[in-house]
Amino acid sequence: MTGRRASLSRQRLLISGMQSMGVTIRINRFLAAAGLGSRRKVEDLVSEGRVTVNGQLVKDLALQVDPEKDHVRVGARTVKVARRIVYIVLHKPVDFISTSKDPKGRRNVFDLMKGAPNPIFSVGRLDRMSEGLLLFTNDGQLAHRLAHPRYQVPRTYRLRVAGEIDDRMIARFRRGVMNRGRLLRPKEVNLVHRGTKTTTLEIVLIEGQNREIRRMSEELGWKIEKLRRICYGPVSLRGIPVGEWRYLREDEIVKLRKAVRLGVE
Repeated sequence: MTGRRASLSRQRLLISGMQSMGVTIRINRFLAAAGLGSRRKVEDLVSEGRVTVNGQLVKDLALQVDPEKDHVRVGARTVKVARRIVYIVLHKPVDFISTSKDPKGRRNVFDLMKGAPNPIFSVGRLDRMSEGLLLFTNDGQLAHRLAHPRYQVPRTYRLRVAGEIDDRMIARFRRGVMNRGRLLRPKEVNLVHRGTKTTTLEIVLIEGQNREIRRMSEELGWKIEKLRRICYGPVSLRGIPVGEWRYLREDEIVKLRKAVRLGVE
């Protein structure tokens, strides 16, 4: 079932303390859930005296807030957390950018998200000419951890390049390539197919530098024919047509949260 037909009623995993009316959560968890950064970053907002609840300056990180009733502000900004946290996977096509706005007017992935709740944001990006799996959520804390290299969440890609790439060159790719003064090195590289016209590799990254696979390929003189992300942690692209999206299953959400040591709270 695609996201256009899926029911929001399937999304039962909410951030702790937000399952029902009147339940309170700590101020730092509230701010992180609103997408203002990691726990440490939002705690800095409190210590800097930038957070108020119902007009009162917050000094205690243990302060409990009711997302349904309390008025939380960071500076001049009113902060709200979606009552229902959603998690979506999209099969991004080629020639779509991953940002919501583009001064050049190019097509973006949010054009494909008709019927999805708003606001949501993507977890990381794929460059315009790459296709494959993109995650979207309004769970700011989970998104931050998924994208942070500290948690080493694996991203798996299929790379098809022109020509027959021998074992020596694959081994060089596996060892890493210097680019712009930095060593780019994948976690894993496995040969999927080798032919006279094309070679296909499966590549696992855990850090996700900007255009990392493309930059490595360019350094080695490889011509990329196709680059597709097929997995993000435990979430797979399997069964999702190009340009379609769906809500994550509850077991997928559980695995994602465990992957970044959040568990299911």
